Amino acid sequence: MDDGFETRPLIETQELAERLGQDDAIRILDATYFVPPSTRNAFAEYRQKHLPGALFFDIDRIAEPVTDLPHMLPDAALFESLMGEMGISNRHHVVVYDTHGIMSAPRVWWMFRVFGHDRVSVLNGGLLKWEREHRSLDSGLPDVQPEIFQARFNPALVKDWRDLQSNLAESAFQLLDLRSAGRFWGREPEPRQGLRSGHVPGSMNLAWNELLNPEDKTLLPIDALKTKFEQAGLRIDQPVACSCGSGITACMGAFGLYLLGNRDVAVYDGAWAEWGARADVPVETGQPLNA
Repeated sequence: MDDGFETRPLIETQELAERLGQDDAIRILDATYFVPPSTRNAFAEYRQKHLPGALFFDIDRIAEPVTDLPHMLPDAALFESLMGEMGISNRHHVVVYDTHGIMSAPRVWWMFRVFGHDRVSVLNGGLLKWEREHRSLDSGLPDVQPEIFQARFNPALVKDWRDLQSNLAESAFQLLDLRSAGRFWGREPEPRQGLRSGHVPGSMNLAWNELLNPEDKTLLPIDALKTKFEQAGLRIDQPVACSCGSGITACMGAFGLYLLGNRDVAVYDGAWAEWGARADVPVETGQPLNA
């Protein structure tokens, strides 16, 4: 069935349901992540119910082990080793979902692309939509047969704090912050202790959840996505880096811009967890001009 299913970044629940049991090249991943200070246990909830055959992608475990920053990208060797253990090879089409509708799944979509695997899609509406449609669910842990996965790191999709610092003078790319407006403008405290409030000078703000339909937590239609980004001040056809609190919801911005055709979008992996903790980089606060 050559209908572009494997190459489209966003797929619908009906499409996936029709493939289940028919296509052994699909690997489904539950990438649910709960942002602090939530105490919900994503793995425990996965074990209780998940899409048929889905594996759990632990964002905190599949990460760089030697750092104080949360869930930073692992290196290519560790990523390919862990994906192989999970039974994922380069021939597989990876479908990622989460329990929020869409929130943390784009992080895993981005990670696979960082490591050279473009056969990856996000399930629109995630577990919420799947359950609303009364589709089948599994519990427990599926059996896994190891595979061989080869990772090829793509540095163009990743920014670090030095890139952002240089960009303050060079303006080589736009910086979009996907945190809430209150956190961006420094009116709300950061959920992680020890961080300054505010934003990187010159950055723009668009809260990640504004990219979703509030009723069903599916992604907004393309035209509405475009309007949201433009209202934030972004030039959609120009280079962009996306940031957030810890590198999770930044990938919502990268995903939305990818759907709009922008292939020059990176993610600042350290995010505010890094920038807000550093004393040697500038931070802006205050009110927006139209407040």
